[in-house]
Amino acid sequence: MTILVGYSPSPEGKAAVEFGIEQARAFDDVLVVLNAGIGETPDERGVATSKDIEELKETLKSSEVSHEILQFLRGNDPVEELLALAEATTDTRMIVIGSRRRSPVGKLIMGSTAQRIILDSEVPVVSVKVDRRKKK
Repeated sequence: MTILVGYSPSPEGKAAVEFGIEQARAFDDVLVVLNAGIGETPDERGVATSKDIEELKETLKSSEVSHEILQFLRGNDPVEELLALAEATTDTRMIVIGSRRRSPVGKLIMGSTAQRIILDSEVPVVSVKVDRRKKK
């Protein structure tokens, strides 16, 4: 089966990858990590740079889990890209996303990517927070 991780180059995105690795090991699943964005500007929020992708490759390689990294920058909404991939991958066990605390006003004004994924997904979604107790 497949575990799908929605990745952004942030502490939350890295926490999602770490959790995805743990789950892939536990279930002997394939880990698919997706980074998606509109792709209109090189510094678009949430879009991984080539350096971010290289770091991700090293993390996944050292984890020794079967994995694939995808980056979609084709003008579509990242949430839609993630949900479409989950639907197209018929053996998706779960979607893993990182989340951060936001104020109610922030959610109202900016919307909530995590909320959209959770509500619209056909498969279970695990929302992972950064463990602030871990020493860096």
